[in-house]
Amino acid sequence: MKNFVIVGSGRQGISIAYDLLRDSNHDVTIVDIDKNYLDEAVNKLSKISNTENLKSIVADVSDSKSMLNILTSTDVMISAVPYKFNLNLTKIAIESNTSMVDLGGHTNIVREQLSMDKDAKAAGITIVPDCGMGPGMNITMAVLATEILDQTDEIYICDGGLPKNPSPPWNYSLFFNIEGLTNEYDEQAYFLKDGKIVEVPCFDNIENVKFDQIGELEAAVTSGGLSTMPWTFKDTLKVLENKTLRYKGHWEWMKAYRELGLFSRDNINHNGNEITPRHFYHQLLEKKIDHGRVEDVCLMRIKAMGKKDSKNVELNIDAKEYYSKELDLTAMEKWTGWHISIMAIEIAYNNIAAGAVSVENALKGHTFLEKARNRDYDITISKKEI
Repeated sequence: MKNFVIVGSGRQGISIAYDLLRDSNHDVTIVDIDKNYLDEAVNKLSKISNTENLKSIVADVSDSKSMLNILTSTDVMISAVPYKFNLNLTKIAIESNTSMVDLGGHTNIVREQLSMDKDAKAAGITIVPDCGMGPGMNITMAVLATEILDQTDEIYICDGGLPKNPSPPWNYSLFFNIEGLTNEYDEQAYFLKDGKIVEVPCFDNIENVKFDQIGELEAAVTSGGLSTMPWTFKDTLKVLENKTLRYKGHWEWMKAYRELGLFSRDNINHNGNEITPRHFYHQLLEKKIDHGRVEDVCLMRIKAMGKKDSKNVELNIDAKEYYSKELDLTAMEKWTGWHISIMAIEIAYNNIAAGAVSVENALKGHTFLEKARNRDYDITISKKEI
């Protein structure tokens, strides 16, 4: 038996648990500070999974002593909580000799985790931060492109999770924490241009991208989607870009909100009261775009330019995923949760070396492709001479 502990019983925690419980050789424990969330998660899983090997524990994930007790005899801990908890959880993982994967969300924290490589190796464990859909699956699919081509010069990635039936004016539904969404829409992205790392502002270079059965979308620069990949591939690739897909019109609204100052964390005085613009903005917008559980679609395209059999080629990897009515799992929950569960399973079966390892160095693209297709991912690969 392999033992997994999932920290967090929210949307992604449920999706991760579902995937792990498909194998009767997996014991799964979900940990959350909120018993109501835990009970809801267990109840949902009982309807879609065999929960014979499922346990739940009420605990504070920031309480190191409690977590150390819980992690006894655990093969892999999976963090499905906000990124602010991940650094401490990494230290707990090392102290308890427990491998760990997480959903990341903040590249600077990921760098701190990766700096613990020697400690992880000494503990005989593997730590892979920044798994999920993007960063995560998008990076692994880009790695797949480099494995298919003999020489890869340029990689362009676009991906996004969208409501199947958008409603104006924002044409978007909230699928995860709104703070995480605004983080993606703020700060800078890091790409490769002419083989050098460059900073690119969010919402830069909006372009139209067409997907069959969906129509024309807009792709814009957002932050953090490539994690540490630009630094890993700066001596290999000439160009590396990642953009986020949205329905038309969405980006213009977000650009206006940012220019107005609503993304700012700096307090302002309004009629004698201190107000944080970002918190005020979240209070107003969240209720407008949080539509509860909605049918969604996730899209991803990797376009790679390079050589195959001495010929100049363009390689395209397209993937799409829809909400599952049978499982009541959104497309984003599946792509986010199952990328990290695949990573955790590979670690548990000693298929990824010990140490603190970046996503792009942890999992081979072809390995992920095989595991993804076993889970009925719709992935098509095509190439043409150019």
